[in-house]
Amino acid sequence: MHILTHAGRRLLDRREFLFSGGSGLGSIALSAMLHDERLLASQPPIRPEIDPSKPYAPRPPHFPAKASRVVLVFCTGAISHIDTFDYKPELVKRHDTPMPDMGEKLITFQGENGNLIQPQWEFRPRGESGAMTSDLLPHLGAMADDICFIHSMTAKSNTHGPAENQMATGFTLDGFPSAGAWVSYALGSQCQDLPAFVAIPDPRGVPQVGPRQWASGFLPAAFQGTPFNADKPIPNLLRPAALSADTDRASRDFLQRLNEKHLKRHPGDADLAARISAYELAAKMQLAAARIADLSDETPQSFSLYGADDVTNSLKSRFARNCILARRLLEKGVRFVQLFNGAYAMGEGVGNWDGHKTLKEQYDKHGPILDQPVAGLLRDLKQRGLLSDTLVVFVTEFGRMPTFQKGASGRDHNPAGFTVWMAGAGVKPAMHYGATDEFGYKAVENVTTIYDLHATILHLLGIDHTRLSYYNNGIERRLTDVHGEVITPVLA
Repeated sequence: MHILTHAGRRLLDRREFLFSGGSGLGSIALSAMLHDERLLASQPPIRPEIDPSKPYAPRPPHFPAKASRVVLVFCTGAISHIDTFDYKPELVKRHDTPMPDMGEKLITFQGENGNLIQPQWEFRPRGESGAMTSDLLPHLGAMADDICFIHSMTAKSNTHGPAENQMATGFTLDGFPSAGAWVSYALGSQCQDLPAFVAIPDPRGVPQVGPRQWASGFLPAAFQGTPFNADKPIPNLLRPAALSADTDRASRDFLQRLNEKHLKRHPGDADLAARISAYELAAKMQLAAARIADLSDETPQSFSLYGADDVTNSLKSRFARNCILARRLLEKGVRFVQLFNGAYAMGEGVGNWDGHKTLKEQYDKHGPILDQPVAGLLRDLKQRGLLSDTLVVFVTEFGRMPTFQKGASGRDHNPAGFTVWMAGAGVKPAMHYGATDEFGYKAVENVTTIYDLHATILHLLGIDHTRLSYYNNGIERRLTDVHGEVITPVLA
């Protein structure tokens, strides 16, 4: 038998090695089983102050909050900052010339790039602030006096999937909780008959990473986003016509009494209490969700404001209805609404902002779908007095190049500098923070990261991003990882 030695000292023979390896694997399996049964004392399933039977109960923030709720508009496919919100006169001046200081070949995600190309739409001054925005999005441009633009955002990936992951979760890898899940985990809900976190996919389909955009990752499943849709009410959640309201109520009351008796027979069973609470909450949500997704009680003026009455553009009217649904959810106290514009179900560039080949042609279709509905949402929140404590965040996964791709009429991916914006609770209106270079290629002034953006969103909700963590696989995880600084100059 071979015996492993070191410096004349006996360490391990083959039999001991195999025995130790086998028992080690058994320990790993036991640990996994105990974890699944929530029996590992060192790994609590949720924050100690959270009652497992009431995961959506409202919880106090770390400090007084400016915002009570968030609506995050995500333009999937990477909308071009060059053609929307980042005005670059030098790009117009040097149209169709090589980009200086880039050598003979500028290689990006899809290959070689050609010359600098000016914006495909005219930029004009908007509002009293005179902010320069393009004619692609005139309705949003008209709201510039209410918007705080951040022109120096950067991302870690130039690939859609990982970049979408980072904007949604803070990490390029799969498996991490989305920002909305972190917020509902931290603060609970202001409304006990609707989810704390709702995702509204685009009528054309879901983003590239799909439901991972609103997943809870390693957080308890109660905090994942619930997908809603305003295309039609939810008939399967409504009480059947043959069942009277009195009979329905009596059935639910009887079930509640049975649950209470069962709980009394098992005092102190937190898992049982949590399951009963979850089912009761699900029943409440089913009824409330069906009502709130039915827009039949909206006024004609409301539909007109959002463009939901546009009979010439069905995609615009359907997305507009999603924007109305977002406002209704916020009104009812939903904490975090994630509203998507663009999807990957229809192929590259067709259903989203990924303008590689024929950007002008694609964006002429996408612009009207986005513009009036989101501007209508901003206006509606403002006129209803909701914008004072609602934070509106407009993001995309990265920007696009100031050049056109070689042999194409579109722009390649560019994570080195792009524009996002915020409006509403706690942010300065009519502000421009940070800047890209003279061509819009790279962030050069007050460079910001997605970690900084997430830290700022949490700050406005009264959350210290360094104190919001969850223990997972031996690491105290955060939305901002080990990075992130609040962008204090944009705070009102």
